[in-house]
Amino acid sequence: MKNFQKYTRQFFDAPKTSMKWTQKSYIDKAPIWCSVDLRDGNQALITPMNLSEKIEFFKELVRIGFKEIEVGFPAASETEYEFCRTLIEENLIPDDVTIQVLTQSREHIIEKTFEALRGCKNAVVHLYNSTSLAQREQVFRKNKQEIIDIAVTGAKLCKEFREKYEGNFRFEYSPESFTGTEPEFALEICNAVIDVWQPTADDKVIINLPVTVQLSMPHVYANQIEYMCENINCRENVVISLHPHNDRGCAVADTEMGLLAGADRVEGTLFGNGERTGNVDIITLAMNMYSQGVDPELDFSDIPRITELYTRITRMTVNDRQPYSGSLVFAAFSGSHQDAIAKGMKWREEKNTEHWTVPYLPIDPSDVGREYSADVIRINSQSGKGGIGYILETRFGYNLPKKMRESVGYTVKGVSDHSHKELMPDEVYSIFRTNYVDITSPVNVIEAHYIQRNGIEATVTFEYGGEKVTSTDSGNGRLDAVSNAIRSYIGADYMINTYTEHALEVGSASKAVSYVEITDKNGKNYWGTGIDNDIVMSSVKALASAINNMLKA
Repeated sequence: MKNFQKYTRQFFDAPKTSMKWTQKSYIDKAPIWCSVDLRDGNQALITPMNLSEKIEFFKELVRIGFKEIEVGFPAASETEYEFCRTLIEENLIPDDVTIQVLTQSREHIIEKTFEALRGCKNAVVHLYNSTSLAQREQVFRKNKQEIIDIAVTGAKLCKEFREKYEGNFRFEYSPESFTGTEPEFALEICNAVIDVWQPTADDKVIINLPVTVQLSMPHVYANQIEYMCENINCRENVVISLHPHNDRGCAVADTEMGLLAGADRVEGTLFGNGERTGNVDIITLAMNMYSQGVDPELDFSDIPRITELYTRITRMTVNDRQPYSGSLVFAAFSGSHQDAIAKGMKWREEKNTEHWTVPYLPIDPSDVGREYSADVIRINSQSGKGGIGYILETRFGYNLPKKMRESVGYTVKGVSDHSHKELMPDEVYSIFRTNYVDITSPVNVIEAHYIQRNGIEATVTFEYGGEKVTSTDSGNGRLDAVSNAIRSYIGADYMINTYTEHALEVGSASKAVSYVEITDKNGKNYWGTGIDNDIVMSSVKALASAINNMLKA
């Protein structure tokens, strides 16, 4: 690819650290979560949310369980200011929820920010200024000390204004573009701010270390975080926060490794909405923890509901393959995958297992509000007999014999292949009914009567070739006798191979369903299914269906 020489590594490796984080294999507790959907996420929308939409979104974030929610940049616009005031004046903020507001290190902006928070019970004032080499040289054209002075001035102003306003106000500082900042300088400027704020156990300070632009592999960020955690002032009274963006597609990995490296808190958005390629997806992070048996302390048990609200309010879409959230993430089209899932579900049922270990499904779809038959087993030309059989059993109550599943599978896949589309469960059921169930042409059995003679003798009345006929023959059982009576009249050469039946539990429990397989003189197999209130009549209908499939072939 041309022009690769114009690019160079813009990140700075952290000085040597203990790298203890590399010895950990999983995150064992939930971080402090902060949603920035209403600020970072909102500013990245083509059409930002209006007031009512922001309020609805805020309420949903509260329902999910977020205790810290960044609601905007009040000094940036009247809309942002009005939203903050509405939340406070209409008492929409629960007592256990803290709102967060963003401000630059400029006096009139800080003052407007505190005005917006007037009367708020709990708030975080989030101060930031950019610290990266590129920003210092190209945007601000200031040296390191001048950049420190901006941060320290803002920290002092925040402290002054807090004294003038009633409320529980905590502070957060972000060296914006942290990943493009020399770690030693990032440490220096954060410590300068901490020295101003003097955090205590009852008044902790948040130091947010954002991946404003993703510049490196995730382990580099983790080393940077560990360096900051090991060297920052007043560590016991400092909450280390992460705010990754996704330019390299590594936001989740950055965050997880950053947490292993010692961070306490995560700022992100639902579904990863945000500037450029987005922020880190909090749903993915939380569900990754959940899948390892750790409570994320957020409620994502109804992802379809959250998805609907998100897409309606933001006018954004959720990718079909978005982890945990996409419409196809639990879908199995492959026949081998469907078969493994179906067998795994059966094994789980039989063993009554405590832990979830179903092949191809990292979590139970029902735990996030999804349905097995609608979301997991999806039918197209790539599907297999196991998945098709699973749908017919779980959705419609037909427990097909193993050999019959293969026949039905080829029939259904053939329809999908020719129509070039996915088949919905009702369409699969319709194909099954049309091709296998109670088929009445050319043989349509009307009634059958039995007597004990030469085993069992059956007198069968049926329509054939446009005529109503009666035929009598005997056999070693009722079905065998009916079969001999029909065969002797129509002159067909076949033998019964398989007969099974069960109660049809979906719909009406009083009905029985039977499955019959016959083999013609050339060794080809045909299947039929019959349904009736009477178990014997259901087997006769199944036999007739199989015979009709043979005659049509």
